[in-house]
Amino acid sequence: MIRLERVGKTYGAGAEAVFAVRDVDLSIDRGDRLGLIGPSGSGKTSLLNILGCLDRPTSGTVWMEGRNVFAQRDAELTRFRAKSLGFVFQSFNLFELLSARENVEYPLHLLRVPSGERRERAFEALGWVGLEAKAARRPGQLSAGEKQRVAIARAMVHRPKLVLADEPTANLDSDTGARVISLLCTLNEQLGATFVIATHDAALMAQLRRVVSIRDGRLTEGQ
Repeated sequence: MIRLERVGKTYGAGAEAVFAVRDVDLSIDRGDRLGLIGPSGSGKTSLLNILGCLDRPTSGTVWMEGRNVFAQRDAELTRFRAKSLGFVFQSFNLFELLSARENVEYPLHLLRVPSGERRERAFEALGWVGLEAKAARRPGQLSAGEKQRVAIARAMVHRPKLVLADEPTANLDSDTGARVISLLCTLNEQLGATFVIATHDAALMAQLRRVVSIRDGRLTEGQ
């Protein structure tokens, strides 16, 4: 589904240049559950940002389903990202003034899905994570684990082909983290989306199908 060929990302120039990602070659199969591990500053987030089409690589090519994604114009890339990708963040990134349902609806709003269908699909996604009864609550009325489950529902509501998660259990206690890990695995298997997860969580790594390590911008093992 995804192939990276000699992908690099450099910030700055000359003596000030920072090589965040260096000559990465990586293939990811459809439906895979891939872990990305490495110390702080290793390039994990930069690589996730490239996979998520949030940041263009400085060099190399990224193929998704046979498409050279960064050959697209910015408007086409934005549309592709909204339609085909889902994101789960360490800090949840929910809109505090919106209800859980409205937060989940947001990707569908970007895709101009009619309001009635948005509402129906948001309730369905909240059902996947067991929170349909709390659809009207705002983030401030939810626990950390519930916020992350809302974030997962939002990432999945438009049935993306690729879901990118950056430390999704980092702000959760071990029991809540375990429930979120189980949920991610279940959604991966039932909905067939490909998952790429950056994590330091050993319990989460144990549930992944593949793990690759990055250090100083280079993949060092497990490709």
